Amino acid sequence: MNATSYRRIAVLDIGKTNAKVVVLDSETGAEIAVLKRPNIAIKTGPYPHYDIEALWSFALNALKSLAAETGFDAISVTTHGAAAALLGEDGTIAMPVIDYEHEYPEEIRDAYTALRPAFGETFSPRLAMGLNIGAQLHYQKTAFPEEFAGVATILTYAQYWTARLTGIAANELTSLGCHTDLWNPRTGDYSSLVDTLDIRGLMAPIRSAFDALGPVLPEIGAELGHAAPLPVYCGIHDSNASLLPHLVHREAPFAVVSTGTWVINFGVGGDLDHLDAKRDALANVDAYGRAVPSSRFMGGREFEVLSAEIGPVDEKAAQAAISPVIERGMMLLPNIAPGSGPFPGKASGWIGAEGASREERHAAACLYLALMTDACLGLIGAKGPIIVEGPFAFNETYLKQLAALAGRDVLALPGSTGTSQGAALLTGIRPVSGAETHVPPAEIAGLSAYRDRWYAAME
Repeated sequence: MNATSYRRIAVLDIGKTNAKVVVLDSETGAEIAVLKRPNIAIKTGPYPHYDIEALWSFALNALKSLAAETGFDAISVTTHGAAAALLGEDGTIAMPVIDYEHEYPEEIRDAYTALRPAFGETFSPRLAMGLNIGAQLHYQKTAFPEEFAGVATILTYAQYWTARLTGIAANELTSLGCHTDLWNPRTGDYSSLVDTLDIRGLMAPIRSAFDALGPVLPEIGAELGHAAPLPVYCGIHDSNASLLPHLVHREAPFAVVSTGTWVINFGVGGDLDHLDAKRDALANVDAYGRAVPSSRFMGGREFEVLSAEIGPVDEKAAQAAISPVIERGMMLLPNIAPGSGPFPGKASGWIGAEGASREERHAAACLYLALMTDACLGLIGAKGPIIVEGPFAFNETYLKQLAALAGRDVLALPGSTGTSQGAALLTGIRPVSGAETHVPPAEIAGLSAYRDRWYAAME
C-alpha cells in the first residue's frame, strides 16, 4: 500500500445502530471530529428498510459541517455487510434497502434454503433473517417480482454510498465475501447462486477497496465548499476495516480477536479446509481479496449479562480467585446467548458455584470467555500470536487465561483502531501503532485438567 500525503480523512461509517462521519488525523490516527445519528429503520412499506434519504441528508450535512470545521482531503466509507442496494436505470433506489432483521415468510425461507449453494462452495453458513444477502435478494425477487424487474444494478452497501458520492457504481470483495452466499472464495468469483437467481448481469463491476473511484460529483463538491477535486475511495465492510491495520504491518500467521457485542475471530494465514458451518465458523474475504477463516460467539453480550448479575468486583481480587475457582472445579457452561457460537444448542449453567463470592464468579466468567475464545480459535486453525482488540483487551484476567489455554503470546490493544480508522487506511495513509500489552503464556496449575472437565460437562 503506497503512502499518501493526505492530512485528514473523512470516513462515512454506517453501522446497524448508528451512522457517523468521522474526521481522522493521518499522523496520529486520532478522531478529531465526529458527528453521528441513530440508524432507525422504517417499518412501513413493502418491508422494514433503512431510511436511505435521511442517512444521505445526514451524511451531506455532516460532511459540509466538518469541511468547514476541520477540513479533509479524501473520503472513505465503511458499513455493515448485510445489505445491498438495488438501483433502477436512472441510478436511484428501485427497491428499499431491506433491514436485515426482517424475517421472511416460512415458505420463502424454505425455498431459499433449498436453492442456496453448499457451504463448501461459499464458506457462508445459513444465517437467520436477512443476514445472508442472497436471502434478501431471493426474497425481494420472489415476493415483489414486478418491482425487481425494474432493477438495473445491484451494489453492496458501502459501495452504494461511494456511488452516490461519485456517480460510479462498483462492488467490492470484503462486502461480497462476508456471509452473503454470493461469493466463492476459492475461485475468487461469484458463486453459483448469482446465476441461480439470474442476477449476474445486474452486479456492478468489482473494484478494489483501495481504489479511488473518482472525485465527488461537482454539485456535491460545490455544496461542501471544496474547490479542489475530493477523492472518494471504494469502501470496505466494517469487520474487515477493523482487520486491515493488522494486515498492513503484521506477518502471517496470526489471529485477531475483535471484541464488542460479538467476539469475531480471524485466523490470518489459515486455510478453509476444516471450517464447520454448524459451529459458527465461516470465511471472510479481506481487503486484498484473500479468504480468512473466521469464527464468532456473542461474548460481549454474554459478559454484559454476567456482569450485571454478578455486580461490581475488585479486579485484583478476581485475579487472585482464579486458583480456588480451578481447584474446586467451579465453571460456567455455554451458552448465555443462545443461537450462535462454537457449541450450538447447549444450555448455560453453573457448576460448583454454591456460596461463591462475586470475585469467584467473575473469575469463572473470565475463564468461560477464554475457553470459548480458545475453542473458536481452534475451529479456524489459528496460529501465531493472538491480537485482542476492543473491550476485552482491558480484561487482564481473561488475557492471562487465554494465553495459558492457547499456549501462545497474546497482544492486547486497548486503544484498538476500530472501523473508521481502518477505513481511512484505504486512502494509503500509514497505520499508526497504539499501545500494546504483551501477555506471554504462563502455566496455570490445573488449567489443562479444568478445560478437559469443562468439555466433558457439555457432553
